[in-house]
Amino acid sequence: MEYVEIARAESERGELVLRERRDENAPTVLELRANGVFVMDTLETSTEQALASAALALVDRPRAVVVGGLGLGFTMHEVLADHRVEKCAVVEIEPRLVDWMRDGTVPHGPALLADERVTVVVADIAVALAEAPPSSYDLVLLDVDNGPGYLVHRTNAALYREPFLRAARSVLRPGGALAVWSADQAPELRDTLAEVFGDAEAQSHDVVLQDREEAFWLYVARVPSDA
Repeated sequence: MEYVEIARAESERGELVLRERRDENAPTVLELRANGVFVMDTLETSTEQALASAALALVDRPRAVVVGGLGLGFTMHEVLADHRVEKCAVVEIEPRLVDWMRDGTVPHGPALLADERVTVVVADIAVALAEAPPSSYDLVLLDVDNGPGYLVHRTNAALYREPFLRAARSVLRPGGALAVWSADQAPELRDTLAEVFGDAEAQSHDVVLQDREEAFWLYVARVPSDA
């Protein structure tokens, strides 16, 4: 196995690295790491796909969707595969990651971002939602970490607390939903969501990673249709 660095960037949040895993007996895999921690790659995308498909199933008419976290674009790709989606705003805090997707450093990036329904917002998701008009979206998907127990950056802890979750609720239309992906059970998150929305649920989703069956969790809260 050979690792080849493709791109590197530094920001106030630390180091972002894009590298390839090369094996003469297997296809090349693109891998994203933040501060030395594995974030995602192009080999195992089932969790991103499961997040999007399960979240889209929560809403009858997900016309306008916010995806918190661009990553390598697979959550966004699954959202765009739903013909009901008319607008998809992707909020990404790392501008260089957006550049890599746009300029082809991530080979599949330009084609994904060329979809006319996509708007990329380079910002902190907390700031972006605070500035969004009330009741402007049908679905908010939060995919910046693998849940509150697996933070990419320590400051992301605020995204699982009441002030941010109230901001997320405010941008949702009646019948809209917030979905948060987690690699493990997060009962405190469920309790906080229930406090903000009036109710919340934890859904277990089975995915296969490197031939292993794993259980991931989707934390869901909805705005009543008559709100």
